[in-house]
Amino acid sequence: MEYAFLLFAFVCGLTVKLIGIPPLVGYLLAGFLLNFAGYGLTDELTQIANLGITIMLFTIGLKLNIRDLSRREVWAGSVSHTVLWVGVITCVVYGVSALAASYIDGLTWQSAALVAFALSFSSTVCVVKVLEESGESKTRHGRLAIGILVMQDVFAVVFLVVATGKLPTVWALALLALFPAMPLIKKMINKSGHGELLPLTGFILALGGYHLFELVNIKGDLGALIFGIMLAQHEKASELAKSLLSFKDLFLIGFFLTIGLTALPDITMMLMALVFCLLIPIKALLFFGLFTSLRLRGRTSYLSSLVLSNYSEFGLIVGALAVSLGLLGNTWLVVIALSVSISFVITSILYRTSHSQYHRYKEKIKRFEKNRRLKEDIYPTLHNAEFLVLGMGRVGRGAFNALSKLTDVNVWGMDADRVKIKELADEGLNVICGDGEDIDLWDNLDIKDVQLVLLALPSIQDSINITRQLKNAGYTGKVAAIARYEDEVSSLLENGVDKVFNFFTEAGLGFAEESLAYAHSQR
Repeated sequence: MEYAFLLFAFVCGLTVKLIGIPPLVGYLLAGFLLNFAGYGLTDELTQIANLGITIMLFTIGLKLNIRDLSRREVWAGSVSHTVLWVGVITCVVYGVSALAASYIDGLTWQSAALVAFALSFSSTVCVVKVLEESGESKTRHGRLAIGILVMQDVFAVVFLVVATGKLPTVWALALLALFPAMPLIKKMINKSGHGELLPLTGFILALGGYHLFELVNIKGDLGALIFGIMLAQHEKASELAKSLLSFKDLFLIGFFLTIGLTALPDITMMLMALVFCLLIPIKALLFFGLFTSLRLRGRTSYLSSLVLSNYSEFGLIVGALAVSLGLLGNTWLVVIALSVSISFVITSILYRTSHSQYHRYKEKIKRFEKNRRLKEDIYPTLHNAEFLVLGMGRVGRGAFNALSKLTDVNVWGMDADRVKIKELADEGLNVICGDGEDIDLWDNLDIKDVQLVLLALPSIQDSINITRQLKNAGYTGKVAAIARYEDEVSSLLENGVDKVFNFFTEAGLGFAEESLAYAHSQR
């Protein structure tokens, strides 16, 4: 039966992708259609969904710099938003429930506050998936959004502990033994190599963290996240996260299906869910106002607010607990589930055009910026750069090193990952931290001497967007990009890229040329 569910999810995901909508919208639709057809949630599918969330939280931890959580914009932004949202939305929910009391269970002030709290979270699953698909998880706004999500996850765990009265056992202190055990765990990761043992190691660690924390009455998902954070500084953390990527995406299909299979709504519930979704702009405006008041740039505030403007799977967990405690009626859980589903669709569709939206309204958005900038938001400078490599991963670093051997060329590199840039700068390389899709960055960079921009990025959509931003900023030099598949080459050329290198073909050609040159030198 689970195979049939996944097959149907695949069909729906492929169908919506063909019309330009993200596949996760199709997965949600599949869940509701299966529910409408009379199918229910199974234990096996629930286990698949839970595994997907556990692996996802572990990979988030692997990519998270713990110092990001200590930033004022993260902790102050998340706390302030939760308090303001719950205060405002409690009044709104109570008023709406009073007006619709003849159609749906009424609410007390306490119950209304619980619904507002359940709707205060943004979806970790949706946000991370959207950021990863757009290649923006390491950008300034991406890291800010993920930091907010982690803080919200902590709020949810604290609520669950308080509401259930399920305090950690005294054995929770034994978790401190993880710190001296870290060298052994890291050595195990090193010994796992680069093959099939590496993702298996990731599974063992993620599930091990989950079950260890569950054993001492702490939410297991928090354990998976903490395990990931503790391993984030390991040299193989990025490789470990990538090895789990496909598994995580596969299991998360089960999560999207479970939302649709949770309950079958009626017209009244649908209308209530739509009313809740009309509150999403308030959520976005609150985030935007708080971020700009904390001196973040307008673009960072806008993009972070947009991607966080949805409801969360944690809302379902909070709602389910409230129902089990008799604080909410079952109908409200269905309404929350519908609201979560619809908000996923809204975020997935709106964020696809987020950069063009900002470009269109940037003058109005920038009016809310503070004159005094945060240190991290001060624009970098280029010094007489002739070649600029965007994306300092393996391919970009290889291109950077090759160009640097040309003594008469001034080569610079750029990447959105601030940690990576600091490491490269410590090596003495000419590098700057920046998001290539940021039109404000290009407007403030001196690129008049740049003859060639090399886009060493995994996403062709990112390459296309950056090419457009360069043209909008008045760049007149050449743009080169890499493609992994043949059908991506024509798309890049049609969108303004001057030269495209097929990653696999060119890598094979370069390998052959280097080998031939070496063979001749040995004669």
